[in-house]
Amino acid sequence: MSESIVKTWLAAIIRTAGEGDHKTHMDLISKKVNLVGVPGFESIGFEDWSNQCQHEFNDKLITEIQYQGLKIRAETELRIMFVTHETILASDGTKNQQGIECLLEKEEDGQWRLTQQRILGEDETTQYLK
Repeated sequence: MSESIVKTWLAAIIRTAGEGDHKTHMDLISKKVNLVGVPGFESIGFEDWSNQCQHEFNDKLITEIQYQGLKIRAETELRIMFVTHETILASDGTKNQQGIECLLEKEEDGQWRLTQQRILGEDETTQYLK
């Protein structure tokens, strides 16, 4: 069940980013989100994430997003923690690849949203996604 929820959520992230649908894309992200592990930033919250996505979508900077490998690390009725490998292909030809650890939570309206994301180092990525 958890794997199905995560795969559906990841597919929605890919689809909404590909369509440049900022409103629907950000509805997959919790207002209380916390992103850590980005070089140069202690943490990134919802507003900064939203502004960055708006910029990337408006300027069509992302060509494609891919997720490979999926490992459920922990799950409860209202939370799913998982690890996956994210690849973002940019319109200038650059490729950003990283392991990410994500926490989805089922919020009061019944929607699963990302509440935490941590970018993993190479060692952790290899350890979790062998």
